[in-house]
Amino acid sequence: MKYPGRTIRIEEHDIKIVKAIQKQLIKKGVYLEIDGDFGPLTESAVKYFQSVSHDISGNPLVIDGAIGPITWSVLFEGEPSPIQGTTDRLLQKAIEFAELEVGVMENPPYSNRGKEVEEYLKAVGLPPANPWCAAFVYWCFSKASDSMGIANPLYRTGSCIEQWNHSTAKKIPQAQASENPGLIMPGNIFIIDHGCGKGHTGIVTHIENGFITTIEGNTNLDGSRAGLGVFSLTRKVNTINLGFLDYGG
Repeated sequence: MKYPGRTIRIEEHDIKIVKAIQKQLIKKGVYLEIDGDFGPLTESAVKYFQSVSHDISGNPLVIDGAIGPITWSVLFEGEPSPIQGTTDRLLQKAIEFAELEVGVMENPPYSNRGKEVEEYLKAVGLPPANPWCAAFVYWCFSKASDSMGIANPLYRTGSCIEQWNHSTAKKIPQAQASENPGLIMPGNIFIIDHGCGKGHTGIVTHIENGFITTIEGNTNLDGSRAGLGVFSLTRKVNTINLGFLDYGG
């Protein structure tokens, strides 16, 4: 059964969806009556299922009694949500240029310097030794737009939060993205707000079952916002606490 694009929780009124969930819970070994009522008993059954289950990365599920995209994908194993794709040429080109940069490292490490890093920073008018994750994203879209003979639609800044605040793109806030990850497309830009005007950003390359694969600059394999290179990482959609920018046509 396809993920309905919203979190299913207690007092859900779609009997067909509730019955499908109850049937899957029974298949997974959770005793439950199939009555189409998502009440306290079904919520308790979901919590038990979450307590003994793990996501595709091997992490325990959040025990909240609600069925979002990640719990859904585990419950309906073998029936994954569709893999999102994009036909927008600008977004495709931005991903292509980002992929070519994976493996770029600062020189020396943890200095915010190096030949490529300084080129990213220069694209947004910043000198060497500045944080550069937002500059990297801007540079990728600049390369993409230049190759197409069009203007870069991104706001020219090295600040993640300024990019979000001044963007003319379609914005997908965290709440919407977490409820329905199908709104996110490859080539979208994610923005995390760390507070005090600081943040982190990167480009989405793949979206499936509540997870995104990304290419990010100024990070590490652990997803740090102050790392030393360009990496491809996997993140949960609901950890992107500000949202996504969609510059697709």
